[in-house]
Amino acid sequence: MSLGIFDISIADVCLVGALVLVFGYEVYFYLRYLWIRSQDGASAYRTVGDLQDASLQDKPGVSVVICAHNEAYNLQAYIQSLLTQDYPEYEVIIVNDGSEDATQLVIEHYALLDSRVRTTYVPVGARVGSTKKLGLTLAAKAAKYDYLLLTDADCRPESKSWISEMMQGFRVQDASLQDGASAYRKEVVLGYGAYYVEDTMLNRVIQYETLFNGLHYLGAAVAGKPYMGVGRNLAYRKDTFFEHGGFSDMMNDRAGDDDLFVNKVATGANTAVVCSRESLTWSIPKTRWKEWWQQKQRHLSVSHSYSARSRRHMVKEPLARGLFYALEIVLFVVGSPLAMCAAYVMLLLRLGMQLWVLNRGARMFGQPRMGLEIVCYDILLPPITLAAMTGKWKGSW
Repeated sequence: MSLGIFDISIADVCLVGALVLVFGYEVYFYLRYLWIRSQDGASAYRTVGDLQDASLQDKPGVSVVICAHNEAYNLQAYIQSLLTQDYPEYEVIIVNDGSEDATQLVIEHYALLDSRVRTTYVPVGARVGSTKKLGLTLAAKAAKYDYLLLTDADCRPESKSWISEMMQGFRVQDASLQDGASAYRKEVVLGYGAYYVEDTMLNRVIQYETLFNGLHYLGAAVAGKPYMGVGRNLAYRKDTFFEHGGFSDMMNDRAGDDDLFVNKVATGANTAVVCSRESLTWSIPKTRWKEWWQQKQRHLSVSHSYSARSRRHMVKEPLARGLFYALEIVLFVVGSPLAMCAAYVMLLLRLGMQLWVLNRGARMFGQPRMGLEIVCYDILLPPITLAAMTGKWKGSW
């Protein structure tokens, strides 16, 4: 059946209409990423309505927490960047999680040099699924201060203002205070953890995936729907941790010391996002495909424990993406010339939107620019993620 106008069939109209609707839905996702904004890479964006009060001088103490398993080399390389932070009152708690190398010797060395370095350890033979969660719990109990800032042993803060920047996320405007000053009212602060750039195919995949996932979960938080965070750069109040039972209900899950906890406690009201350039952390990326695959499996092995709302949110964009490409293929195979032209235009519009948004995010986070290779990542990574999610993870710590 034909409409008699430019020889477009009813089927073509329906397919193109469906493509436009799916594209519109994806535009919503990508525009939400633009809400995570930074001016010249120097200012942070917090949740809507929260205002930074630069005149307020009180800065509460912070406990920086690191869980270390065979991290002697990384601790020696990066701990100095934590001890030279431009913040008046903080400590660095390093948990020795069953290390078999010189990790404990390195910790003791720095503890002698700097009284702010404190340590605890996970008892050998602890019968829990995740000794890292146990280690973080022990650190939280030992912490002197009310705010916990988490990172990894192989992480280096972007600047000496890392602690200050992340702590700004806890501040909100408080009408009860004089002149509308700010107070530390937030409970969870999500930051961005980048990976060092290397000239390899694997690193390019890691850069794309890290950037896309970061924009996804930070954008969701800014929109009032936080569902995860990354332990490389994450902060929360100590009393929030214990009021929600810490990791007590997830101790047997090998992973999830960051995303599962955020998924449990974070709300649109108590969570803030900080993504200024000075707030970033940089980590060592995997250099072998097998290691990357195992890391991916470990991270995704706990996705089934997310709330039903979060799981629905996580699958919406991949489903829309898959439907978009499926409609494109159908139109290119069986569509009329005009329908094929419409499909081609939509494909170019989508690619242009992706390049604009992703490269804007890459510039903000100091990552390399993305090119046309994002089309391959866009198509291949969702099924790879699905395969990793459904695989059986048998790794340890």
